[in-house]
Amino acid sequence: MKKFIFIIVLGCLAWGKSKAYESGERNRYRVYFPTASIILNPVFKENKVTLDSLVIHIQNKQKNAKLRRIRITSGASPEGRTSHNKWLSQNRGESLQAYLQEKLALPDSSFTIESRGQDWEELTQMVELSNMTHRNEALRILRETPEWVVRNGVVQDSRKRQLMRLKGGSVWQYMLHNFFPELRNSSIIDCEFDSIPVVRKDTLILEKTDTVVLRDTIRITETVRDTIIIKTEPTVVKERNFGMAVKSNLLYDACLIPNIGAEFYLGKGWSLNADWMYSWWKNDRRHLYWRIYGGDLGIRKYFGKSAQTRKFTGHHIGIYGQVLTYDFELGGRGYIGGIPGGSIFDKAHYGGGLEYGYSKAISRRLNLDFSLGVGYLEGVYYEYLPIDDHYVWQATKKQQWIGPTKAEITLVWLLGNTKINRRTKGGKQ
Repeated sequence: MKKFIFIIVLGCLAWGKSKAYESGERNRYRVYFPTASIILNPVFKENKVTLDSLVIHIQNKQKNAKLRRIRITSGASPEGRTSHNKWLSQNRGESLQAYLQEKLALPDSSFTIESRGQDWEELTQMVELSNMTHRNEALRILRETPEWVVRNGVVQDSRKRQLMRLKGGSVWQYMLHNFFPELRNSSIIDCEFDSIPVVRKDTLILEKTDTVVLRDTIRITETVRDTIIIKTEPTVVKERNFGMAVKSNLLYDACLIPNIGAEFYLGKGWSLNADWMYSWWKNDRRHLYWRIYGGDLGIRKYFGKSAQTRKFTGHHIGIYGQVLTYDFELGGRGYIGGIPGGSIFDKAHYGGGLEYGYSKAISRRLNLDFSLGVGYLEGVYYEYLPIDDHYVWQATKKQQWIGPTKAEITLVWLLGNTKINRRTKGGKQ
């Protein structure tokens, strides 16, 4: 009799535990975007439907479970440079974290990010599941060849190089067209939940010569793991406070006027800009003078989608002040700004104005900036003629100009951290 009761009790306990621990579900999502773009575009392909579905999934799970952690594993396809892929991989993970924080109001402590760079592990799985030709040879290289083969401190070979040379490059071309598009800008998300404690009461009454009443209360905490794979791109990335750019106006360079500029990021799209030019070419025998020096100081405000993710990038407007002097003579009548022989403050023309421009990223550290400034320029200048080895004064005139006072096609070199940080509902990203 006692053995019979004991067996029934064990069966009840096992049944209760099997119901308390439910198996986790696996959901896979994919988000697409244009190649080489760093802006998440919800309207591209079916991104909006996919992203909304992901957010709703997490919200629904939170109704019955407590979110413990979201682990983001980010990678890129192997065809690019290793350093650039690592940069992309890290930014994609941070971008995805920022998106989820904005939609779900989650703190930074809810996330961990693993940046893989070139995602060889995912590529290996794709090859394993495929029926591609030379599949076994490709798997041997992926599994047995290190990413870098180094001997005596010198790189001798690499996994990527062997794959590119396999069967005359045909295997690499197959992966390039069939596997790499799925690896580009992809991130894997593991969502871990702690369920709300489940309390279950089971009462069993047995009657057989004796009456036995068993009451058993089981309290169990379950862990559910959901794995979601997402392709995304960075929209928000972390930054250090320092941001600086060194630049040169290519239009001035084309006119043989050496110049240099510097721009300092102040935060929230604002920057302080300073430029200086200096050209002092002359040939007295031919009466050729090509002299100009001066500079400007201004403040800019960047705006638009590009300005939200990268410093010194996108549309910008600003205000500037400028000072300059000059001496131009091309074999005949010459023009000199200000009092001859005086300081720059005696010679200077002064002006200022408003500018508009657009700065486009052309590489990781280089931008090309197109700007035009319109304003007012005022100063005194002298006309002279070269006569008998002398420069004879002809007239003194005052210049007052309203119109374009500044034009730039500028090559910009970005220093420091180029990325933009933004606050979200979940805290500082």
